[in-house]
Amino acid sequence: MFTINAKSQLPIYEQIVQEIKEQVVRGILEDGEKIPSIRDFAGEIGVNPNTVSKAYQELERQEVIMTIKGKGTFIANQKERISSPKKLAETKTKLKHTVLDLVYLGINLEEIHHMIDEYSREITGGDIVES
Repeated sequence: MFTINAKSQLPIYEQIVQEIKEQVVRGILEDGEKIPSIRDFAGEIGVNPNTVSKAYQELERQEVIMTIKGKGTFIANQKERISSPKKLAETKTKLKHTVLDLVYLGINLEEIHHMIDEYSREITGGDIVES
């Protein structure tokens, strides 16, 4: 289910966050679906429960998951996340910084567009979401 890259510069908890978000985008994890407890998930992927806890806290902060006391942790409603003006503003800022970094590295805008198209297809399984 999950592949953790111990050699990655990305911390393990961030890898977990990105992997869960990607699985939501791909439809592997669906709205309302229960995900494993921190302890169970840590055992499945072979990491410290504190690392999974940190990832779950970040996913909750980003409104990707929600925890219901006594019931467990679930994938949050995607439609509610999409309509969050705060989340959209934060993501636009991250994108701006990423584009700035790429331009600073000498990547031209055409190549940046190509990268975005390529990664969009990779993440969505070939379907680019048009708005």
